[in-house]
Amino acid sequence: MTVRVLDFYADWCGPCKTQDPILEEVEEELGDAFELQKVDVDQEQDVANQYQVRSLPTLIVENDDGVVDRFVGVTQKEDITAAISEAAA
Repeated sequence: MTVRVLDFYADWCGPCKTQDPILEEVEEELGDAFELQKVDVDQEQDVANQYQVRSLPTLIVENDDGVVDRFVGVTQKEDITAAISEAAA
């Protein structure tokens, strides 16, 4: 099962800069368990609209079946890793 985490962000978004090191920790810990896709909402408004992103940062965890979880605002590592594990199950 393919698990993706879509990180919706913008360069001007302060909380997005807080989210980045947390995502880096998750990547270090889980490695190949998921694919991280960064989505700059200023450059990819169509993708943001498709996922109905209204606030930043927004993380969407999805697998082959679709969206499994959605987090709005800075999200802690434990919550992200739990969502990835659930999506992989």
